[in-house]
Amino acid sequence: MRITIVLQSSEEGGYTAMAPSLPGCISEGDSREEALKNIKEAVELYIESVEDDQVFPENSEIIELAV
Repeated sequence: MRITIVLQSSEEGGYTAMAPSLPGCISEGDSREEALKNIKEAVELYIESVEDDQVFPENSEIIELAV
């Protein structure tokens, strides 16, 4: 899966990273590398929690589609 990340330097120092396609998925770090590491973890946790919320009937077929 590929997610677009917006990385911004903060006036106070450090960086803020956000995933616009995942509402509320924001992280930060003291360096660019740390911010990217932190947003990757935030995206993984965001997606994991969304997947856990999904409940399908037993006769459902689940198909992964790459776009």
